[in-house]
Amino acid sequence: MTTSTLEARMPNPAALLPGVGEAIGGLIAATRSGGLPEPLLALVHLRVSLINGCASCVHGGTVEARAHGETEERLATVGVWREAPWFTDAERVALELAEHVTRLADTADAVPDELWAEVTRVFDEPARAALLLWIGVVNLFNRCNAPIRHVAGTGW
Repeated sequence: MTTSTLEARMPNPAALLPGVGEAIGGLIAATRSGGLPEPLLALVHLRVSLINGCASCVHGGTVEARAHGETEERLATVGVWREAPWFTDAERVALELAEHVTRLADTADAVPDELWAEVTRVFDEPARAALLLWIGVVNLFNRCNAPIRHVAGTGW
């Protein structure tokens, strides 16, 4: 086994263009005001990042989740949440929605009616808006960090 030095291809794109970091920060703050609990947002962040294979975001999502009190059991099984007993009904709905929205092209119907019915049963409209925006924001992070090979644990 060889050891290599990990190095990002370039700095964070949001840090290179004027106003982008502030705009993303504003979007994050607005999304967090949608009434969803921080632990749920952290789980969604982690699940989306696992799907997209973004090491930096998986690391950041794990750190964030721990800061909000997540257990090692839940962190270790968020990628296989369907088979794990530690997730609430609301978390399961959010995680399933996150998977569908992240994998838009995998099916003809990005979010099936049955899932959307569950989403509307569990979350009110502001919470649904926050959840969809959060999933989009995390995908944005993943799609910027994975191509530049942002190194996990190195901050922004």
